[in-house]
Amino acid sequence: MKNKLIAGNWKMNNSVSETKSLLTKLLPLIKDTPNSVVVCVPFTDIYAAGQLLKKSNVSLGAQNVHWKNSGAYTGEISANMLSEAEVTYVIVGHSERRQYFNDTDETVNGKLKAALNAGLTPIMCIGESLNQREQGVTEAFLATQLEQGLKEITAEEAQKIVFAYEPIWAIGTGVTASAKEAQDTIKFVRKQIASLYGEDVAQKVYILYGGSMNDANAFSLLNMPDIDGGLIGGASLSAEKFAAIIRAVEEK
Repeated sequence: MKNKLIAGNWKMNNSVSETKSLLTKLLPLIKDTPNSVVVCVPFTDIYAAGQLLKKSNVSLGAQNVHWKNSGAYTGEISANMLSEAEVTYVIVGHSERRQYFNDTDETVNGKLKAALNAGLTPIMCIGESLNQREQGVTEAFLATQLEQGLKEITAEEAQKIVFAYEPIWAIGTGVTASAKEAQDTIKFVRKQIASLYGEDVAQKVYILYGGSMNDANAFSLLNMPDIDGGLIGGASLSAEKFAAIIRAVEEK
């Protein structure tokens, strides 16, 4: 059984001072966890967070990246900029980016390539809407997101990607997929990765569940055999709740 990977997505929350306060509370609570931990912070918090995380067991992540290395893209940040800022993870294709900022499977593909080329570990998000789930097209939709998002990415590169299944209907709503629903869907995602790259790659990669995971339901979700961790939103803004999720399942 793999140790888990727990990534916090702070979204558009926490000023620099709030970042320092939260991490100062969090780090002592998880200093001896065997699980891998990432905090994906707003761009303005990267330097402050990086200073606090340098000698810790927590990795620094960003929430978005552009597919070009430089250019006339006002307001955007390149993968090389993130790498030089000592960021190691970056979220790619979060449903909120797809919904509000026009991320598509094509741009997600470009962002994945840019992140990989810069030595970053991308967290590739996929997930269906409530309407798609009710129509019974979840698997077909996820298969398309994977196939298009991973276009021209090699098996060697795919092994470096963390995948996150986040049902859109469960993000920020307080509604969570049941442990069985999450397990069944993530098992399907792993099967699709195997069809693209082989069983060895499919077993090596981490597939996280994102969608209102919290300190109350983390144990049941993280105990599922195909769920390798969580992409945590609101609960990652509390040091105590985030620590409880990180420690919900630990291999000593």
